[in-house]
Amino acid sequence: MATLVTGGTGFVASNIVKTLAQRGHEVVCFDLVPPNDMVKAYHSEHSSSITYVQGDILKPGDLEGAAAGRNVTKIVHAAVFTGIRRDIERDRSRSIVDINVTGTANLLDLATTLSMERFLYVSSGSVYGEGLDPGGVLQEEIQLHPHTLYASTKYASELLTRRYGELHGFRTVSTRLSSPYGPMERVTGHRAVMSVLYEWTRDVVRGDSIRLGDRTASRDYTYVADTASAICSILDHASLSYGEYNIASGYAPTLEEIARAMKEARPSVQIVDDPAHQEQSLRPDTARGCMDVTRLREDVGFRPAYDLVSGIREYLEWREASGFRD
Repeated sequence: MATLVTGGTGFVASNIVKTLAQRGHEVVCFDLVPPNDMVKAYHSEHSSSITYVQGDILKPGDLEGAAAGRNVTKIVHAAVFTGIRRDIERDRSRSIVDINVTGTANLLDLATTLSMERFLYVSSGSVYGEGLDPGGVLQEEIQLHPHTLYASTKYASELLTRRYGELHGFRTVSTRLSSPYGPMERVTGHRAVMSVLYEWTRDVVRGDSIRLGDRTASRDYTYVADTASAICSILDHASLSYGEYNIASGYAPTLEEIARAMKEARPSVQIVDDPAHQEQSLRPDTARGCMDVTRLREDVGFRPAYDLVSGIREYLEWREASGFRD
């Protein structure tokens, strides 16, 4: 039996592939681009359990070929066009819709031809909408107000996933991710906006100072190893009570708190106040509350292994060990 992971060489999905392999899965890592040296090094300890397949989720034949003869019983669909920057959203509108919606439908069509144990769709906290009360708590059952093409296509894919499962008799679930950070985050053809912690850890390994603007801005960051572990726990859980689960750390630290955590993880870091500086990934219009993790904790029994300091420390260690300074 094997688990197919789409977008498997990307940021979050490469961590999912690694965690699945660590847990004993045979993994088919499917992506539009072949694995580069950094991906292979990241997966090297468990490479014997990972098969890399290059293909396009918009080509059903590529998906059929990836699954052929491999006894795929689970699918984690993580391939996505994260076109959240306004200029990208405007210039590549149709590509966002095609990749994020038609791609999902193609994977679901594939699932109907397999002996499927579970189809897991990797969604996003963006489905809750923009400009929300930063002090609010986002529970899975509240009404959603997606606005951007990215958020709208993620929610559309949640609905498609649920309905396909109902119609064709296989178990489905969607996981809504908070803002992940950690190893393998990088600019790609389908991901352009990086997390604050990507930028700050880059500055540290380059020996540069960190520029700190609005200290009160906050975001519910989650170390990507916890994100991947939660997804794998949901995928393998015998009986889920819900169709959607938030995956988050459970709180939203301010930049002030993150700066303190950076200093604790790496005391030599230099932090410089720069009131005019605004982090691209923390624009006021993208503010939202903290994502509630009660379902994840009580129904799945999952608790994160990393706090902010330990996540930052491990992220810096990976950057330095891998030589990744971008």
